[in-house]
Parts: sequence; C-alpha cells; structure tokens
Amino acid sequence: MRAATFEAKGDGLVPWAEHGSLKAASTALPHGAYTTFRSYAGRKLLRLDQHTRRLEESATLEGEPGHLDAGRVRAAVARALDATHHPESRFRLTFAPPRLFVSVEPFVPLPSRLYQEGARCVTVPVRRQNPHAKDTRFIATASAAYESLPAGVEEGLMLDEEEAVLEGLSSNFFAVREGRLFTEEQRVLLGVTRALVLEVAASVLPIERHPVRLDAAVAECFITSVSREVLPVVEIDGRPLGDGRPGPVTREIALRFAALVEQEAELL
Repeated sequence: MRAATFEAKGDGLVPWAEHGSLKAASTALPHGAYTTFRSYAGRKLLRLDQHTRRLEESATLEGEPGHLDAGRVRAAVARALDATHHPESRFRLTFAPPRLFVSVEPFVPLPSRLYQEGARCVTVPVRRQNPHAKDTRFIATASAAYESLPAGVEEGLMLDEEEAVLEGLSSNFFAVREGRLFTEEQRVLLGVTRALVLEVAASVLPIERHPVRLDAAVAECFITSVSREVLPVVEIDGRPLGDGRPGPVTREIALRFAALVEQEAELL
C-alpha cells in the first residue's frame, strides 16, 4: 500500500513524492498542521470544510497562522482522487503555511470482528504538548508508542495525573457510566469524527464533558476516529469492561453515525 503526496500550487496539483504510508509521508513533509479523513462510495466526503477549518485552527495554535480557501482545498482533493483512482481513499492534508500538501492512500477498513467482539486497549505514558493542535510532530511520538503495544491491542490510551482516560494516540475516547456518556473536552484533540459522534449521541443519552478514571464502574467504552468510526472497547490493561462485550449504547451510536454518513457525505 503506497501513499502519493501532491502539493497544491495555484489552481493545480503537483506530484511531490510517494511513500509507504501516510505516516511515512508525514515524516518526510515539512512540519505543519494536519487532518485525516476518508472517502465513502468512492468520491463522497464527510464535512471536508470542517477539516479545512481545523487545519487553520491547528496552525494558529502552533504559532504559524495561515488561511485556506475551502474551494481550493476541495479542488485539490478532487484532483488527488482523479490521479489515484482507489476504490476508497484515506487522505491526510498537511498545512505548512502557506503550503498545502495532499497525501492519499487506499483506505482499508478494520476487520469486522473488531466491531462484533470489541477491541483491546492499554494505557501508555504519553502526553500531548498542545492538545488542541493536530501537529505533525506528534506522529513520531505516537508511532513509537504503537510499536511498543502488545500484540492484539488496537489502541494506546493517554491518561491525566489522576489516571482518568483522556484520549487515544489517534482516537477520541468515550465511556458510558450511570446512564451518561463521558468524554474529555479541554485536554484532547477536538476531532471532526468526535464532533459528529457527539451530535448523534446527544439524542441517545446525556453527555458529560469530562473524563472518567479507570477504576470507575464503567458500563461501556468506545473510541472514535476517521478510520475506526465508532469502535467498541471491551478491555483496558487486561481488565474487561462491563460484561466484556460491545454494549447497546455503543451499538446505537454506531448505527446513528452510519446513518449520518449516509445522509451527509457529499459527492466531490
């Protein structure tokens, strides 16, 4: 699986390089803000303009402000789709003001058994320096942490000083406890997928925007990201959660998220 990278120049797109993955591409590109998203049904994208705003916000938080024209971003992504022709694509936009890079690789979904049986996670001693900024410098930190995860573990979870779960290395974290949905707000990346999940979850159960400790009586947990969407978590650090199976709240939120994608994904 190869990742092709292009640089947006004027109204066009110029081939820049090829790498073994989006991660490798990000390592080779200039430092900047980044965002990741995928296609649906070939050329449908979900809230691309929201990803564009996120790039600007992250760049500003890192002290390198810049403006991106939403139409220019859409045109660059469309040209990358035209150039690569994957059945489904996974994109990473890197904004190193004023330069914009578009990296794309084939999108490969996780095995269906992970959604049916639930994923395993472990905690990792990693912290973000600037939690609200999606900065390419964190990719190397996360990659090193992933290499140390035990076999069969899907995600590493980062904790605060009181051992409450903040987020994953490349995901947001949610927990169901006493009929409420808990997720940290102030010290994590405010991802686009996270925002969409909160939209659909609001009609399922009340939301508390702060984290829960690992020793709390948690009924269900799940993680969210562009590639995972809504992935149930059934074990953390070897300890089963709830009854050790994906729970009804997680399944309902996943169904509503899928319905939102079906309704809102736009043809590019």
